[in-house]
Amino acid sequence: MSVSAAASPARSGPLPPAASLDEIRALVRGAPGPDTDARARTEAREPTLTKPAGSLGRLEELACWLATWQGRHPPALDRIRCVVFAGNHGVATRGVSVYPPEVTHQMVANFQAGGAAVNQLCRANGADLAVIPLDLDRPTAPFDEAPAMTEAEVLEALNAGLTLDLSGVDALIVGEMGIGNTTAAAALSQALFGGTAVDWVGRGTGLDDNGLARKRAVVSAAIARHGDALRDPLEALRRVGGRELAAMAGGALAARHARVPVFMDGFICSAALAVWQAMDSHGLDHCLAAHVSMEPGHQRLLAALGKRPLMTLDMRLGEGSGALTCLGLLRSAVACHVGMATFAEAGVTDKDPA
Repeated sequence: MSVSAAASPARSGPLPPAASLDEIRALVRGAPGPDTDARARTEAREPTLTKPAGSLGRLEELACWLATWQGRHPPALDRIRCVVFAGNHGVATRGVSVYPPEVTHQMVANFQAGGAAVNQLCRANGADLAVIPLDLDRPTAPFDEAPAMTEAEVLEALNAGLTLDLSGVDALIVGEMGIGNTTAAAALSQALFGGTAVDWVGRGTGLDDNGLARKRAVVSAAIARHGDALRDPLEALRRVGGRELAAMAGGALAARHARVPVFMDGFICSAALAVWQAMDSHGLDHCLAAHVSMEPGHQRLLAALGKRPLMTLDMRLGEGSGALTCLGLLRSAVACHVGMATFAEAGVTDKDPA
């Protein structure tokens, strides 16, 4: 992805659906870089505010990062969109979750009825919510035996996120629901960053020791089954990912082209979006790690991505819940940068230049 100083304007309206994975690759190569003018204007204002330099810590960094990737100064967080994608996994039949696959359908109904955690967190933090189920009656193939998706299927799922209309949106949160998807996230993480199943596989929704051993065995079998094909990040997503992971990745790519920063949720979201960084070292510069989850692979994954999480709250729910919870911090960063008086405006003596 481009990191040139010349900032391209935000795209108006949604991207058209990609016709092939090569078109997806072209979108990655042609994605806009940081807006260095907006960053410079933010950096110039920050030292003039009525506080000691650096005294607001990461809040100052966040204001600058938001302006840089929104491509404007001052930054704003008036409209946040949370999109939850749901998909079903054939690997769920392998005993890798304590919940049966039909729970995905049931939780989608719960989201739509307003009864889930994501509904309450959107309401509490002023975010819009959309729920997009992806072929729930057609699970992906068990990826320890075959590729999870055909090329047409993974492209369709990528396009579900890529074609989001982000006009007027200040930041995007992508969440997920899918029984078995921590197994997909672990397999995808191992495919992208190496290691072993022990490094990446956790207990998910509460597996006992036997379940954990089964889950590790499934991931190990998948990595062995697909072998060198996993060296291509998009092929890894196709072979060991899932529809909702691909859709989240598509949404993050759409956001990059629309100059909309992305607040990353937990392990599953991070694994899905990691595909872009595996393709380009700057592929996730517009994405912020909101929190580190209790899933053990997440901390390892954030380290591999070079992402420092904002919060550690021992969360492991998914749905975009961790990213939604951090919105208060991000709004505080914007409020201080935009609303504080300068030393000159307040008639406060700045530090002694001597």
